Order: sequence, then C-alpha cells, then structure tokens
Amino acid sequence: MNVGVVNVTCYFRHLKQIFQKAGIEVTKENKQEIDKIIRNIVNVGYKNCPATWRKVKKRIAENEENFVAKLKEAWKKQSSTRQS
Repeated sequence: MNVGVVNVTCYFRHLKQIFQKAGIEVTKENKQEIDKIIRNIVNVGYKNCPATWRKVKKRIAENEENFVAKLKEAWKKQSSTRQS
C-alpha cells in the first residue's frame, strides 16, 4: 500500500465542492499532484496532512473565492506543463 496516497486523501473528502468550483476532477492518478499544489498554496510540508487541513480550512473560511482561484490557476498551469 502506498502510504503517501493515504496521507494525500485525508482532507480531500472535505474539498469536493472546492474541487468542483475550481473545475478539477480528482482521480487516483492526480491526487498527489493536487495535494502538492494545495500544500504550496498554504505553505505546508509534505505528508503533514493535519497541518495542511487546518490551513486549508482557515484559508477557505477567510476567502473561499481566493483559495478556489489560486487552486484553479495553479492546476491550469500544472496541466499545461504536463501536456507540453
């Protein structure tokens, strides 16, 4: 079992609407990539799921629209890099 994937998904179930608003379809293949983007947005180190979730919740509470916009922008940028 890949422990990294388990860690990655610990807070994803809470973000279904956020992913929807950002136009991101979460798959088994892209979960780690999305997690990395989110951790960069909230400035949390790898495999620190509780800290990531705390910061994500705080950012969403403060300004959900801004968090969604940052996530969407970073995902588009990442997607264009993958396709190049």
